[in-house]
Amino acid sequence: MDQALLLIHNELPGTNLTVYWNYDCCYQCLLQVLVRASRGGKPGKPSVAAVAVGTQHVSILRLNDTVEDKELCRLEYKFGEFGNYSLLVKHTPDGASEAACDLVVNEKPVDSDLPVTVAFLVGLALVIAVSFLKFLWSLEDFNNWISKAINSRETDRLINSELGSPSRAGDPQPEAWRPSAAPLRLRCLDTFRGMALTIMVFVNYGGGRYWYFKHSSWNGLTVADLVFPWFVFIMGSSIFLSMTSTLQRGCSKFRLLGKIAWRSFLLLCIGIVVVNPNYCLGPLSWEEARIPGVLQRLGVTYFVVAVLELLFFKPVPESCASERSCFSLLDVVSSWPQWLVIMALEGIWLALTFFLPVPGCPTGYLGPGGIGDLGKYPNCTGGAAGYIDRLLLGDHHIYQHPSSAVLYHTDVAYDPEGILGTINSIVMAFLGVQAGKILLYYKDRTKDILVRFTAWCCLLGLISVALTKASENEGFIPVNKNLWSISYVTTLSAFAFFILLVLYPVVDVHGLWTGTPFFYPGMNSILVYVGHEAFENYFPFQWRLGDSQSHKEHLVQNLVATALWVLIAYILYKKKVFWKI
Repeated sequence: MDQALLLIHNELPGTNLTVYWNYDCCYQCLLQVLVRASRGGKPGKPSVAAVAVGTQHVSILRLNDTVEDKELCRLEYKFGEFGNYSLLVKHTPDGASEAACDLVVNEKPVDSDLPVTVAFLVGLALVIAVSFLKFLWSLEDFNNWISKAINSRETDRLINSELGSPSRAGDPQPEAWRPSAAPLRLRCLDTFRGMALTIMVFVNYGGGRYWYFKHSSWNGLTVADLVFPWFVFIMGSSIFLSMTSTLQRGCSKFRLLGKIAWRSFLLLCIGIVVVNPNYCLGPLSWEEARIPGVLQRLGVTYFVVAVLELLFFKPVPESCASERSCFSLLDVVSSWPQWLVIMALEGIWLALTFFLPVPGCPTGYLGPGGIGDLGKYPNCTGGAAGYIDRLLLGDHHIYQHPSSAVLYHTDVAYDPEGILGTINSIVMAFLGVQAGKILLYYKDRTKDILVRFTAWCCLLGLISVALTKASENEGFIPVNKNLWSISYVTTLSAFAFFILLVLYPVVDVHGLWTGTPFFYPGMNSILVYVGHEAFENYFPFQWRLGDSQSHKEHLVQNLVATALWVLIAYILYKKKVFWKI
């Protein structure tokens, strides 16, 4: 999978070749020895060396004279999966250069992205079909025709229920859809959470083994890099909405603080269990137990942001809830003490990241180590972030297989959910709090909400452009999921505000979409997340594939597993079963 066959034909008599290779996306990487080809024989009888090359990205090939270590030729090429190629190395006819390198396709590659395209088109067709049926059902003449044709009240009730027509009196409905209910639980937030969770389940199960459904090796973004920050953002929005509702019901701040501490503790405990699965490895060794993780990061972030909001909590002014004369920046200005704390935390992150001395590494290093940066700092993965984790937690208590090892061949342990990055996840959760305040301060004023979502989206986007210089690797602070860099936070927060900008009017205001099917896993997120981790290796979420080197079979398996968890969430929702902590 993700490989092609390359045959090196060396027609240079008396010249041994060393072929170096790497992907072009490996930033400032040392080229690695791919294969050595012996000197050519008689004319027409070259020596041949066979080797597999990667097909995920554009490859860089450099051919050197082994003895003189002199470059003979260099080329860049995007190989295709299962393709068969020949690289012909021979003297140039005109003698202008020592060697000419020609790449020939012996056997055409397969289109490895075709299964993704087909799956997307099938999903799009289903969406269009369901939307068309709902549109037909909304037409009164069509509705009457169906009713007369069936001539059965019970059957008509079942069809209405199946196609999503207005429910009968007494049916349970989400709070945001009841005319008299305050929007303390907005359907768009649960839909957004469910979207992020569904994507997370899919990529955690393998994402069809496509590179763009895996985490980026270092700088940059892939689909897998989007979901966790959105979880953090939505959690921040929910913190303010639920806290406001709880305090309005008469709960004391001291009692609420106890609930916050208990929930954070439970998240930490569940997280440690989830990231240390020893189903087939025997009893867990405490000397090698991983401490950081996704739920642990959520637990710490939740505690800090929730306590911060609780300490400086202010009731929503009645003028903002009912009048149009509300000060345009009140949702921000009213939180000035929290902003001071957040700015101080971000100052700590910047100071530690750029000024903390790290033994054997340049101060302020943000690179992956390994073969990156021309191999100068092989053991400096993550700079200060990696150093702090290894110093405080120890090498054996952090993640042993970081994504940087794939492309940059790093050897040191590094945890993307480490200590230093938690500061920026707190920042992101607080930006989510701001989204929650906008929704509550300006409820029933759709235009004001959308204007503020747009403003935050643009502001954070401009900050990201300034920090990254609109490039993947050349900016002051590149977008980096492993580091949870501040540019990563501002970029993903801008995306989050944009998604809410779309979802809020579509789902909550106009009711053009109910959020189905993402709404259901969004309502049971802890259960779906823990369940998909615990049962990952069990049928029907995984089975033996007929061809383990087929993207298509992996994609089908991962889509089925993801759909099953959505179905489980739907069934639990209908049965009113929710796991809350």
